[in-house]
Amino acid sequence: MKASQYLFPTEKDDPQDAVVASHKLMIRAGLVRKTSAGLYSYLPLGLRILKKIEAIVREEMDASGALEFELPILTPSDLWKTSGRWDKMGKEMFRLKDRHEVEACLGPTHEESFCSIMKPMLRSYKDLPLNVYQIHTKFRDEMRPRFGVIRSREFTMKDAYSFHLDDDSLDKTYQTMRKTYRRIFARMGLATIPVQADSGNMGGSASEEFMVVSPIGEESLTICQNCSYSGNIEKTPVLSSKEEKNELGSNVEKNLGSHAPKRIETPGKKSIAEVAEHLNQPFSSILKAVAVVCDKEAILVFMPGNRELNESKLKNITGANEVRPLSLSELVGYGLVPGFIGPHCPPNGKLRMFLDSSVSLNQFYTVGANELDFHETDFSLQSIKGIENWERADLVQALEGDSCPSCYSPLKIEKGIEVGHIFKLGQKYSKAFEISVLNQQGKASLTTMGCYGIGVNRCMATVIEQCNDDKGISWPISIAPFSVSLVSIVKAEEDKAKVQEIYNGIKKAGIDVFWDDRDVGPGFKFKDSELIGFPIRITIGKGFLEKNEISILIRKTMKEEILLYSGLDGLTSRLMELIYHLKSELNSQLESIHG
Repeated sequence: MKASQYLFPTEKDDPQDAVVASHKLMIRAGLVRKTSAGLYSYLPLGLRILKKIEAIVREEMDASGALEFELPILTPSDLWKTSGRWDKMGKEMFRLKDRHEVEACLGPTHEESFCSIMKPMLRSYKDLPLNVYQIHTKFRDEMRPRFGVIRSREFTMKDAYSFHLDDDSLDKTYQTMRKTYRRIFARMGLATIPVQADSGNMGGSASEEFMVVSPIGEESLTICQNCSYSGNIEKTPVLSSKEEKNELGSNVEKNLGSHAPKRIETPGKKSIAEVAEHLNQPFSSILKAVAVVCDKEAILVFMPGNRELNESKLKNITGANEVRPLSLSELVGYGLVPGFIGPHCPPNGKLRMFLDSSVSLNQFYTVGANELDFHETDFSLQSIKGIENWERADLVQALEGDSCPSCYSPLKIEKGIEVGHIFKLGQKYSKAFEISVLNQQGKASLTTMGCYGIGVNRCMATVIEQCNDDKGISWPISIAPFSVSLVSIVKAEEDKAKVQEIYNGIKKAGIDVFWDDRDVGPGFKFKDSELIGFPIRITIGKGFLEKNEISILIRKTMKEEILLYSGLDGLTSRLMELIYHLKSELNSQLESIHG
């Protein structure tokens, strides 16, 4: 491809609304343009990259035995109502009506659609297992789209759904998808960590996210460096220690004896930090009260002051769709004093009471006195009448240094970008859509399902987050828009003819090459080549005209070599060697994947 016949509007300056490298560089390199908040148009270079990523996903999915479909983006509401998710999904689902007032949505995911289409096709156990997928557009009406295409409203996703006779068959496909995902990401140059994750609105018995460690990640990962445990912070169980786990597993609590709490004046000290400083106590010795509404149910949760509520855990326990804080009027209505809420039974109304499992009944705490400007110290929860009726559960987020749930070693916390997610859905959707087949005994048997998703656009941006420097992007050879950038610095027509001959020879050798033949200065061409991130750059200029020398630069390392040109065969052979070497670096990641 010749640059003079192509469109790649590069920019010198970062866009004002971009805060992360991938967003800045995708705009500056002429890969995308913003249409509106969370909506992006892909320009020719960007689309080539996106299609190469899709090709990798498609090749690996096909190799796993999955079959490709393409379903409508617009999904009738009836399908979502059948599964019960029409009301369960939040405002992220874009709902609309057609001219006949028929409700529908722009599909954020396609479990319901695939269940509807597959049900009449699956009749016998001989039709199973079956894994079907599509690479298609999705839409989620994000409240705050950010980071360019990493969190956009419209995006391309590979979503797959498998159907099975039993859980053993599901597990086999789940493990196959796990390995397939590792291969897909490795071929893109992404180093991923599979982490245990919360299934959320998807439902199911198990799920794993494929995370790429990144400082801009919106997810927090808990990683054990002593064993193989890794998890999303929303899923990670919190244990203070091995001994604490044993204590919490017991119904027997020690008798602390009589110990009168002390009522302490704490004027204006509402936050944990203010109370801790005022009383010169550690955060962990103060009980935090979090008052929320889970759907329509008012809940009061007590936890150590150094912890934060994990809403995902609370949703899973209560079955709620949404969690919000109690308003000031609601707090007052329940007889609670904002900033000074204590574990004493509230005088007005009924609250569902929770005590985080990391809180010990065998310890004294500082608590709110449920009175303005007062706290109580040396407070024992055993003194509360009816404490045995409170619900105890793990409701807090893990912290750096918490015990690994597998080996009790200290956990490390990293930020990560989610690029893929796999689920064991079980029979949630099979029951809703009554998808059953005749088993070996000729009896109807309900199928069980799996679900497997990859964010294609997000993969593109995540690669940029990992592969960039102060000059621009450095694409892995597997998904680069073109493998080779040919920069010519010649003016005479006979010299241009020589470059044309070399360009034609490189193309004939099967190498995708981008010839920058524009009538601009060499510095401009070099900067664009490095900004866009072509893996290999060859330069034909004064050195070639005078000494038959061609400069070859590897973008990743910025190392340059001089090739003495003796003909097309020698040049194309060297380029093929370099391309093979760059591909081998990616293949080495593939060889290290064992699960």
